[in-house]
Amino acid sequence: MQAPINIALVGNPNSGKSSLFNALTGLNQKVSNFPGVTVDKKTGTAQIVPGLTANIIDLPGTYSLYPKSADEYVTYDVLINPDNADIPDLIIIVADASNLKRNLLFCSQIIDLKIPVIIGLTMMDIARKKGVEIDLDGLERELGVPVVSINPRKNKGVAELKKIIDLAARGNYSAAPRDFINNGALAKPVTDEIKKAVPGKSDYAALHIAVNADELHFLNIPQKAAIKQTLQTHQFNKTKVQAEEIMQRYNRIKHIMKSTVVETDPLQKQLRSEKIDDLLLHRFWGYVILLVVMFLLFQSIFWLASYPMDWIEGGFGQLSGWLTSVLPDNKITDVFVNGILAGISGFAVFIPQIMILFGLITILEDTGYMARISFLTDRLMRQVGLNGKSVMPLISGVACAVPAIMATRTIENKKERLITILVTPLMSCSARLPIYTMMIALVIPDRRIFGILGLQGLIMMGLYLLGFFMAIFIAAIMKLFVKIREKSYFIMELPVYRAPRWKNVGTTMVEKAKIFVTDAGKVIVVISVILWFLASYGPSSRMQPLHDKYEKMIAAVPADSPAADSLDKAFRSEKLSHSYAGILGHAIEPAIRPLGFDWKIGIALITSFAAREVFVGTMATLYSVGENPDDNNATLREKMAAAKWPDGRPVYTLAAGLSLMIFYAFAMQCMSTLAIVKRETKSWKMPLIQLVYMTALAYICSLIIFNIFK
Repeated sequence: MQAPINIALVGNPNSGKSSLFNALTGLNQKVSNFPGVTVDKKTGTAQIVPGLTANIIDLPGTYSLYPKSADEYVTYDVLINPDNADIPDLIIIVADASNLKRNLLFCSQIIDLKIPVIIGLTMMDIARKKGVEIDLDGLERELGVPVVSINPRKNKGVAELKKIIDLAARGNYSAAPRDFINNGALAKPVTDEIKKAVPGKSDYAALHIAVNADELHFLNIPQKAAIKQTLQTHQFNKTKVQAEEIMQRYNRIKHIMKSTVVETDPLQKQLRSEKIDDLLLHRFWGYVILLVVMFLLFQSIFWLASYPMDWIEGGFGQLSGWLTSVLPDNKITDVFVNGILAGISGFAVFIPQIMILFGLITILEDTGYMARISFLTDRLMRQVGLNGKSVMPLISGVACAVPAIMATRTIENKKERLITILVTPLMSCSARLPIYTMMIALVIPDRRIFGILGLQGLIMMGLYLLGFFMAIFIAAIMKLFVKIREKSYFIMELPVYRAPRWKNVGTTMVEKAKIFVTDAGKVIVVISVILWFLASYGPSSRMQPLHDKYEKMIAAVPADSPAADSLDKAFRSEKLSHSYAGILGHAIEPAIRPLGFDWKIGIALITSFAAREVFVGTMATLYSVGENPDDNNATLREKMAAAKWPDGRPVYTLAAGLSLMIFYAFAMQCMSTLAIVKRETKSWKMPLIQLVYMTALAYICSLIIFNIFK
C-alpha cells in the first residue's frame, strides 16, 4: 500500500475549499459562506482510491501569494518552506468559475512554484447564470495543468477529481511543463544567485525568497547573508518587480479569457443576489432589516427553547426528589444528588438554547447574510479605529471569544487587529447565555409589549447590543492610545445568496451541543463536586459548636412539629454559612455587596472564572447543599426566587438581577480567553490589560445599575 500523500487545498476566500475538504474527508468541518472563515490550516484523511490515501490540508484563503495577514502567512509557509511538515506533494487550487479572471491570478502564481497542481472549478452554475461559458479543455491546454468542474456542496465532480489525483500520484506528480510567465527574466541575476544559495527552487520561488527573505524562517544565517548581499549588489527593487509580475500575469490572463471564455451577455445579467443586495445593503433600510433580524434571532432563542428547557428543568427536579426519597441517607447519596446531579442539571437545561443560537448563526452564515453585516458596519467600524473585517471576529464572539480572537488573523492592519482582540470579549458569548436566561426568568416578567414583543426577548437582545456598543466605545478610546500607524483598507467579496444547507445546520447544532456538554460540562461537574465538599464541611472549631447547639435545641421539640422543621432549616443554613465555601463567600461579600450580590453569588463569581457557564452549576450546588432533602424536587429558579437576605429581603430583586447581568456582560470571566489573547499577542501584557479594564468596567457599571434600580 502506498504511503499517504499530502494534498493542499488552496484558493481565494469563499471559493469552496472547506466544502471540498468536507466532501473529500467526510469530517464534520464547519463551513461558512463568509470570506476568511478558515484562519488556520485544518487536516483530514481521504481515501482517494483503494490503496491510496491522502492527508488533505485546508489552508486559509488568499487572493495572492504575497501574504499580508497572519492567516495568509499560514498558506505561504506551507507552500514556500521546504522544512514545513505539511509541504504538499500535490496542490488542488479551488477556483470560482463565476470570478475566473480574479482567481486565475492566484492559480498562475501557484503553477509557477513548480509543485504539481490540479484546478477544481467551482460555482459553474453561478457562472452560467451570469451568461458565462468556459471551455474547460481549452483552459487546461492554456494553463498546462488538469482542470475539473466540481460542486462540493452536491458532491458532483468529486469522483472525477479523485481519478485525476490517482493519475497524478501514479505519474509521480508532474508539475506544469512551462512557466505561466517568464519569471526568470523579471530579475534574472538575482534569481540565479538565490537558486545557488537555496537549491531546488523554481525561478518564481526564488523571486519570492528575494522579496520576503527577512520573514522566511527556514533560511539559515549564511543563506540570508548571501541573499542580502545579492539584493544589494543588483539594487533589487521588490515593489517594481512585483508590479511588473502582476502586469505580465494579467496580460496573459486576458489572452486566456478571450480564447476560453464566452460571455453571452457582455453586460452580464443582474443576478438575484444583486437585486436582494439593493434592499439589504440600502443606506437606511439595510440597518432597519439588520435590527429586525437580530431581534427575531433573540426572540426565537426564548420562544423555541422555552418548552424543552421547562421539560429538562422539571425533569431534573423530579429526578432529584425521587432519588432523595429512594436512596439511603448517606454521604454518597448527598454528593451524587447535591453535587454531581445538581451540576449536570445546571448546564443541561441550557443545551436547547445553545443549539438554537448556533443553528440560527449558521443559517445567517450559510445564506451569505453574515458577510453583508460586515459590509454594512464598515463605516461605523472605521470611525472607532477598526474596519469591516473586525466585524467577523465580533460576530463570532457571540458564539465564543476564543475562535473569534483567532479570526482576527485576517486583519492586515496591526493596530486594528490589536484593538479587535482587546474588545472582542465584550461581545456576549454563548457561555453568558445560561446566566442571562436564568436571571431574566427570575427578575423580568414574561409579558408582551404591543401584544407581540416579548419583554424577556427584548432584554436579551439589549444585552447583546450593549456588548457590541460597549466594544465600539472602548475601541474608540483605545484608538487614541494604541500608537501603531499603518494604512488600512477593506476589500470583501460578497458571496451569492443561497438556501441554507439544513444538514450543515443540524450538524453544527449537534456538534456545538456536544462541545458544550463535553468541555463545559466536565468543568462544571468537577467544580460542582469540589463545591459540594467545600459547602458540606468546615473547620471543626466552627462546625462542632454548631452541631452541639442544634442537637440540644432539636432534641427539646417533637420530631414532627413545625418547630423541628424550622430548626432543621436554620441548622442547614448556618452549617452552609460556616462551611469552607461560606467562609470564603463571606470574606468577599463586603466587596460585592454594593452591587447587590450575596456571598453565594460571590462564590459563583470566583468559580466561573474557569468558564462563565460554571455560574449556574455553582448556584445549583450551593442551593442544593443548603436545602432540606424534602425540597430537592424544586427547580433552581424556584430556590433562587425564594432566597432571602438575613433581614428577610429577597436576594434576587430587579436591581440585583440587572446588576448581575451587567457584570457578566462586561467582566473577563474566562481563563481560556486570556490564554488565547496571550498566544495571539505573544505577551502577557495585553491579557493583563484586558483583565483589569474589563473587571473595572463590569464593577463600575454594575454599581451604577444597582443604585439606579434598587
